[in-house]
Parts: sequence; structure tokens; C-alpha cells
Amino acid sequence: MNIVVVGLSHKTAPVGIREKLSIPEGKIEAAITQLKSYPHLDEVAIISTCNRLEIYAVAKETETGVQAIAQFLAEYGHIYLHELRRYLFVLLRQDALRHLMRVSAGLESLVLGEGQILAQVKTTHKLAQKYKGLGRLLDRLFKQAMTAGKRVRTETNIGTGAVSISSAAVELADAKVEHLENYRISIIGAGKMSRLLVQHLAAKGCQNIALVNRSHTRAQELADKFPEAKLQIHLLPEMMNVIANSDLVFTSTGATEPILTKGNLEAVLKPDQELMLIDISVPLNVATDVATMPNVASYNVDDLKAVVAQNHATRRQMAQEAEALLEEEVEAYVVWWRSLETVPTISSLRNKIEDIREQELEKALSRLGSEFAEKHQEVIEALTRGIVNKILHEPMVQLRAQQDIEARHRCLQSLQMLFDLEIEEQYS
Repeated sequence: MNIVVVGLSHKTAPVGIREKLSIPEGKIEAAITQLKSYPHLDEVAIISTCNRLEIYAVAKETETGVQAIAQFLAEYGHIYLHELRRYLFVLLRQDALRHLMRVSAGLESLVLGEGQILAQVKTTHKLAQKYKGLGRLLDRLFKQAMTAGKRVRTETNIGTGAVSISSAAVELADAKVEHLENYRISIIGAGKMSRLLVQHLAAKGCQNIALVNRSHTRAQELADKFPEAKLQIHLLPEMMNVIANSDLVFTSTGATEPILTKGNLEAVLKPDQELMLIDISVPLNVATDVATMPNVASYNVDDLKAVVAQNHATRRQMAQEAEALLEEEVEAYVVWWRSLETVPTISSLRNKIEDIREQELEKALSRLGSEFAEKHQEVIEALTRGIVNKILHEPMVQLRAQQDIEARHRCLQSLQMLFDLEIEEQYS
């Protein structure tokens, strides 16, 4: 068995590729089911965010399992496999463990140290549990990664003042225009990213903000959190009219297809009207053809890298502190994982000793006579179980705790030979 991760991120693939591979929450169950149907994959979990798509799996045969995942991604994204390969990364065993720890801690994020990814890792774990993608190895790995992410944020300062994708988007807008507070701004969507947009816009003194969302209730909940921003709430059918009366539009929705195109914008904008669009969604909410419109400036998440680069420089020292904590968590998982190879031998030995105990107990009880046996069987049963447990306890503890791999293998082989144990391999 081997833990593998196959995926792509903002480091390896442009947003145009990432949006093709994005798997919305509503399709996670089908994706996990399909991947688990492949004979070489035992466990599956999927992280899908605006900046990454990563499939974690336990593979019976590493090379075949990786090929199956890559082929799945090619088919899902309607991309030829030979074209997709240039954007994919593959990590195995300890490298895969370390990568998930880094992701959970925000060290692999576009915005170094951002906190939202930890919640996304928790969601990945929850969905993989719900759709029966997890087994013993990945369940433990994701729990350890979530612990690692929490430790980094509580034991280092990497999350203090860290910018988010949303704050980077506001900083980008602020850098592109003069007097942002005077702009007519609209935000499409009312999720977590939009909440952060409102927070950072309000901090810059912006008060002419329209919020467009499918659900009035959710939009109102967001507006209630920022009464000073005086948000104007509109429903989705009003979206194009709101945009026509805006100078700056942020889009942050879960739509799987662009909601703003050259066609629907040209229908509402005046010929000489200027408009700035900042799309922080993946898949993209703004179609690529919008970039050809002469008076429309269009930006997406990949355009935030320059803003974020300034943040990275000040956080490298904090990241080094975080790396040391993560290595502790990786080592803890590896120790646990290696101990699993003792499980088949321990189980086989315990079963064999238990069979002997039951056989000898039955013989003893038959010699004692039925009246005595019925009266004292429970006591005698407890006695024999206690003797077996005490004899086996210390050797089993020492075997599990053995850190030297070769020494552990020799112990296992000795036990198997001395007790003539038949072992079915479960973990490796």
C-alpha cells in the first residue's frame, strides 16, 4: 500500500486549466465513487479549491494507481492526457504526507499562511467520510494534517495579519484606481470570500457597495455583519442592471460556467463606459472574451500574485518555524503507519494463542466435572485470559514501539517462524 497525491495548483497550472479540473461539492460523491471503483485504489479524498485540485489515494500498486487518477482527471476535464501531464504533480508516501501538512498549514497557499484552507481541508475530510472514501490510512492522515494546521496557527505567528485572496483582490483594485472609496462597487455572491471582500472594502472607507446574490436571506446575514458598509442587497435577476451602474465589480460565486460574458455586458454598458472586473472564482465567473472589450479591465486570481508576493517576503521566517512543527507531525504519522505492519503478526499470534487457550480450557473443564465447571467456569475463563494477556502484553508493546525498521522486521520474522504463523499482508 502507498499513499499518493496527484493534482495541480496555482504553482503548476494557470486558472484556465484549474477551472476545467475544479470539482464542485455536488460532484465529489460521484468522483470518489468512480475513483474507488478502480481496482488499484482503496481510499480516496479530494481537495478542490480555487487554487488547487488534489486527489489523495491509497494505492495497492503505485504506478497503476497514479495512472488511473491521471486518466480520470483528463476525462473529467476533457483534456488530452499528454497535455494535462505538464500541469500535474505526483507525490508519494512521505512526500505526500508532508504536502498535505503544508497545505493544511497554509504553506502551499497563494497567500502564505491564509486560514481558509484549513476549513477546506476539514470539508474534504468530512465529505470523504460521508461518501465512504476514507479508510484507516487517509482518515488518520487528514486528522493529523488538521492538527498540524492548528498547531502552526497557534504556535507561530504566520497567520497574524495574513492577507487572503479577497484582501489581495481589494489591494489590487486599490492599486489600479485612485480614491477607491468613491467608486460604485458591486459584489456578486455572498459566501465567505464575499464576506472578506466587504470587510476589506469597509476598512478602506467604501460605502457604495451593492451585494447581488441568489438568496436574499444569506445576503442579509452578510449585510447585518457590516452595518457601517450600508450594503444594498439585490437578487440575481437584477445583476446586469446593478453592474451597469457600477465602476468596479467583484465576482465570487460557485457557478460552473461564466456568468459575465462579452455579450451580456455589451447589452447593458454604454459604449464609452469604463468598468473593472475582478474575478476571484474558480471556475471563472467572467468569460475570457471580456478581455477584448476596450473599456473593460478584467482580472482573475492569477493576477493577484504580484500583490501576494509582498506578503511572502515578510513571512518566510515564520514559514521556517512552521516547517519544523510540520516535520514533527509527519514523523508522528510515519511512526504510526510503520506500526501497522505489526498488526497482521500480532493478530495472528493472538488468534493462535487464543485457540490454544480455548482448547486447553475445554479439556480442563471437562475433567473437573459439569457441576464444578458450571459454578467456576467464569472465574477460570477470566484467569486464563488474564494469563494470556499478561504474557503477550510486553512483547506486543515493544514490537509496536520498535523504531528501527530492520530490527522490527527481524522480530516479526522470528515470531512468524517460532509460532508458525500464517500472515496476510494488510499494510506496507
